[in-house]
Amino acid sequence: MNILAIGPHPDDIEIGCGGTLIKYSQKGHNVFMLIITRGELGGEGEVRYREQLDAANIIGAREVLWGDLRDTELLDKGNEIIHLVERHIASINPSFIFVNFFDDTHQDHRTVNRSVLSATRYVKNVMFYEVPTTNSFTPNVFVDIGSALDRKFEALKAHASQIMKTNIEDLSIIDIARSSASFRGVQGRVALAEGFVSERLFINID
Repeated sequence: MNILAIGPHPDDIEIGCGGTLIKYSQKGHNVFMLIITRGELGGEGEVRYREQLDAANIIGAREVLWGDLRDTELLDKGNEIIHLVERHIASINPSFIFVNFFDDTHQDHRTVNRSVLSATRYVKNVMFYEVPTTNSFTPNVFVDIGSALDRKFEALKAHASQIMKTNIEDLSIIDIARSSASFRGVQGRVALAEGFVSERLFINID
């Protein structure tokens, strides 16, 4: 299968669904990552660009795609994002699309979700992941990431400029990822999991 994960900024995908993408890649599926901005308001754009490529290599992604839009300036770019995502959907023909959840304190995240929702209206499987700025997230789909957690941590560590930028003293993004995996694991009845909200989940019975 072809899998497309979409993130507003570098490292959003890794924290939200990195473990799931690692498992897809390990099973031989093609993982594509579309990053809408370079996150230049959260650090140097070129540094974050290189970090994202390193993280994608750890995940096993086939290709990293870029939107090249400006960090924090997406509010009036909805149509541009829709057309961007539609072009990549036509090229990749993904079986699953992952994107951040809509209820979020960051305006870029809200805009990307709304735009992707429009662009994916004919895609059978669309899943929403959570990030630290997500609100009111109640997952109904879980993926056991116990075998992929260490590699997920390595992918997050590749974003070296961002590891301690959590706005919580002495708490790293690795700490957040570990706590989230444990909590979602309990909800999913496994030790470690990533949780998702399904916009659409198509179950095929042959």
